[in-house]
Amino acid sequence: MRQSTYVRLGLLAFGLILATFVVRGTTRLVIGDRTSMLLSLPFGLAALALLCLLFALAMLSVTRLRPIEPDGE
Repeated sequence: MRQSTYVRLGLLAFGLILATFVVRGTTRLVIGDRTSMLLSLPFGLAALALLCLLFALAMLSVTRLRPIEPDGE
């Protein structure tokens, strides 16, 4: 995996976490608390899965089993 791809996935995970807070906060104003939590849940689970993947890739890179390749210039 290239460094730029790893960074993009990290930014996507951050965006999903931000989307979780935005969806939960805005829908909580309009509909109930439980429904807003259920609507924001897919974003949170996707962010969690992506962060677990990134952690696993980082551990593989540290152990040099699957290194993260630098971007070629």
